[in-house]
Amino acid sequence: MTKTQEFINAIIPHKIAKKTGTGLADVNIALSKYWGKRDSELNLPTNSSLSISLPGLGTRTQVSVHNNADITSDQIWLNNQKLDADNPFATRLSKFLDLFRATPSTYFEINTKNTVPTAAGLASSASGYAALVLALNDCFDWQLTKKDLSLLARLGSGSASRSVYDGFVIWHKGNAENGLDSFAETINTCWPEFCVGLLEIDLKAKKIGSTAGMQQTVNHCALYQAWPEKAEEDVKAIQQAIVQKDFSQLGALAENNALSMHATMIATWPPILYWQPESVEAMQTVWALRESGIDVYFTMDAGPNLKLLFLEKDADAIQQAFPKLKLIRPFH
Repeated sequence: MTKTQEFINAIIPHKIAKKTGTGLADVNIALSKYWGKRDSELNLPTNSSLSISLPGLGTRTQVSVHNNADITSDQIWLNNQKLDADNPFATRLSKFLDLFRATPSTYFEINTKNTVPTAAGLASSASGYAALVLALNDCFDWQLTKKDLSLLARLGSGSASRSVYDGFVIWHKGNAENGLDSFAETINTCWPEFCVGLLEIDLKAKKIGSTAGMQQTVNHCALYQAWPEKAEEDVKAIQQAIVQKDFSQLGALAENNALSMHATMIATWPPILYWQPESVEAMQTVWALRESGIDVYFTMDAGPNLKLLFLEKDADAIQQAFPKLKLIRPFH
């Protein structure tokens, strides 16, 4: 029995489907990033991370189980389009579903819809695998806790462990070899004035996916050895800033954390650079706004798009500087 099978058996009670299941999950934006794995099979991170969920942006997934002898493969639909079995998205999803088949001849029909572009650095995999696990929980009637759902979602995408929750969420890296202590939980803080702005630079699928990018960084960047310790310190400091509602501290830490992560990618060989000229131009605009007294910061995941962090009082000024900005109020 593999480590993953032992992990699954420790969490779920059975694999006999009772009905069709549906799951809905929001994307999340990491304020302190997850970058690097200590165990690839169990998707265990080298560092803890902390995020904010974006309500209204994410994934809705419906799952049903086929035991019909005429059906010999999973049927996977993405945004109303049926995918070929060799499509990379479908292949990855079917491999994940292997963990939950009652028998080798059990096949699933998956209908998933994203309200954010897929594989563009806007956390579609996080909401996608969280929604899938929530749908499986409904379909199989597991009645699992959020903690256990977080553990399962992590196997599909590390960041998905955070997307089973709303609001501010912390994902503990854990230390156990079996991975059962690496889960996410909510930070019980409501901050109505907190705003996130999505600045979409390029929504095409990125050439280097997050999984490949982080593995290349871990293996070929001498600077990476400093990352896990810094990331752990950032998580603690950002969580404290959230509790104290110290926005300037939170923003500065989040921006520096994102730039530090991207620095490890740039220092990798061959280098990984997700930025585009428009990304750098937007960064410089943010810095100019701060110099003028407007408290705005940015964060970036593995992609060219920026996520701006600011308070409600500065929303109008920031939207004037970025007319195409998509404004999200996570606690409204």
